Amino acid sequence: QVSMQYNPGWNNSSVNLLHVRAVGPSDTLHYIWSSIGAPTVLLVATASRSSTLCVNWTQLLSPTPAGAIWIDPPSSVVYSTAVVFTKVFEYSEAKTLEELFYPTYDLSDFSWDSVNHTLNHTALTAEFTGIPAADPSGSFSNGSLAFRVTAYEASGRDGPLPSLLHTANSSKVEFVLAGVAPRGNSSRFVLELATVEETGVVQKLRLTRSIDDEYTPTIFEVSVGSTLSFLQWKATAYGSQTPRREDSIQCRSRGLQAANWTLPMSGIVHAYFGEGVGSTYTVSAINISFGGEDGKVYQEKRYLSWSALLGFGQPPKDTFSPLVISIMAVALGTPMVMLLVGSCVVLFAQRKRYSEYEPIN
Repeated sequence: QVSMQYNPGWNNSSVNLLHVRAVGPSDTLHYIWSSIGAPTVLLVATASRSSTLCVNWTQLLSPTPAGAIWIDPPSSVVYSTAVVFTKVFEYSEAKTLEELFYPTYDLSDFSWDSVNHTLNHTALTAEFTGIPAADPSGSFSNGSLAFRVTAYEASGRDGPLPSLLHTANSSKVEFVLAGVAPRGNSSRFVLELATVEETGVVQKLRLTRSIDDEYTPTIFEVSVGSTLSFLQWKATAYGSQTPRREDSIQCRSRGLQAANWTLPMSGIVHAYFGEGVGSTYTVSAINISFGGEDGKVYQEKRYLSWSALLGFGQPPKDTFSPLVISIMAVALGTPMVMLLVGSCVVLFAQRKRYSEYEPIN
């Protein structure tokens, strides 16, 4: 059973906190999404069906939010982690083939619309849409940046490309740039994100090729995480609201590195983990870059979407779909049938030929 709650215990929509609560047979999974500071999702797994989210709003919105968010009862928590979407970089290649970086978009300095207007309790979807609080270049005058959130009650596969395979233990986030004017002739964009893990939990970056390429052929799957949680995506983005394969935009991940810089202000990370982020907890960063070799796809479309799946446990793995199984059955079965039929015909013909001879006295 999955439910969504907006700003629990708070009637003001000037800030956004979305609580997704998924109750299982013997546990509860909590996803807390927020745009208080940098956009963040906090994942908490508990061993109780009745665990609840508690928020001290006065403290959360104060300069010292540590301790403002907790799960009751605290003893039910078995694991917690967070993903923070920190910055968006824009760069282009100069004539000297050097990369020219424009001023960074710090997502903690964005102004975000009320998520309550986009919340769909039936479809289990919501959208965080924002623009820079200061936009001297005017790039966002007709555009916006968004994080679209989807929760799931059962296992399945998304319809729109990249057709991510999901489980009931996961949620999807879609990063969207729409109508934002690029500041260069061949601009490319990079999304920086950071993960927060308990000390001792080892994170790895994995690159795998699905055995079933029916949905996104030749595309690799990338996942970052531990044995307890994951963030998974396919190495492609799309330049259309109704994506087709020809709308694909190549994306690359640039390493998983321990972040020795101060984590950008994320209200719910400091509120839940306290001031020990970076010492008691490990912060790692990764960059996802978008754009083909020439970087002109976004220039033409003015639209970019990239989807990722995050959840508890191991990421879902593709198996052979019915279509692929059918194709394999036809491809492998037809020669076998023809071989058997041919063998029978040859044996029958030989028998018939021998039977025409008269016995010799």
